Amino acid sequence: MRYALYFTPPAGDPLTLAAQRWLGRNAFTGARLEQPAVSGFDAETLSGLTADPRRYGFHATLKAPFSLAEGRSEAELVAEIGRFVSEMEPFDIPEVVVGRLGSFFAVVSGDHCDPLQTFAGEVVRRFERFRAPLTSADIARRKPDELTGAERQNLVQWGYPYVFDEFRFHMTLTGRVPAERRGAVESVLLDQFADVHGRALSVSGLALFREPSRGADFTVHSLFPLGGAANRKTA
Repeated sequence: MRYALYFTPPAGDPLTLAAQRWLGRNAFTGARLEQPAVSGFDAETLSGLTADPRRYGFHATLKAPFSLAEGRSEAELVAEIGRFVSEMEPFDIPEVVVGRLGSFFAVVSGDHCDPLQTFAGEVVRRFERFRAPLTSADIARRKPDELTGAERQNLVQWGYPYVFDEFRFHMTLTGRVPAERRGAVESVLLDQFADVHGRALSVSGLALFREPSRGADFTVHSLFPLGGAANRKTA
């Protein structure tokens, strides 16, 4: 069993609905969905392009997947999340857009957002005591030789390379896209996400995702509203 602390909008949010159609899976229920018919991409190709993000569920990583530290329990983790969100206030990312990060596409923040960076850093720090150390195989999977010095240090100390100064908000939409297909994929994504591209995104909750066994699909365990304005919503 592994857990992860992610941001994802509520189940009925337009961005969530667009993303689950695109990816072909509802991370709140685990249900598989029929992906849209996309000109220039057959069903098998589209399924392959979205295989990785489909397994993880639509999200932005805050605390990357981790096994519980020795002596910690799921109940303790859930209780601590409840305390944490009661101390945090909702905020808006002023603009999110469809963008490319290296060879993959994601919904990203259009500009630097201080409240977002602060929130992400607090999640990393607050829940570190619940994270079991990475195994050597876990570290190897992150290809440390391809990371910068700061990213390698983060990987060893915090279990994920892209935290604090290296954090960049992204909600993944594809796996690696070959260079010759990137223009076509970008065009399709701008069409599929036209209703949310260039608009603000409310960060109103923190989601606990759970992977029952290595390689299984991640699903939403619970969505915790920031500020304690509503009760925890369990998927």
